Amino acid sequence: MVLTLYHRLGCHLCEQMLDELQVALADLDLQVTLVDIDRDASLRQRFDDQVPVLAAGDDILCRHFLDEQRVRAYLSVHG
Repeated sequence: MVLTLYHRLGCHLCEQMLDELQVALADLDLQVTLVDIDRDASLRQRFDDQVPVLAAGDDILCRHFLDEQRVRAYLSVHG
């Protein structure tokens, strides 16, 4: 499964979520695509004060902090 992490450079919460994703979900077959919201005006407008945002397609799994339980629950149903 591919998850998308909407982030911005220099965001400590974004870096923290990525680190936590790599550790907490290492046992799963996941690919995380990083998308810098500041490279796209529409994404910046949509997610400006909400980053980091972890999504699976159009489904938002968590914002600001990793919710490992929610991600695992989503993956158990959709993955």
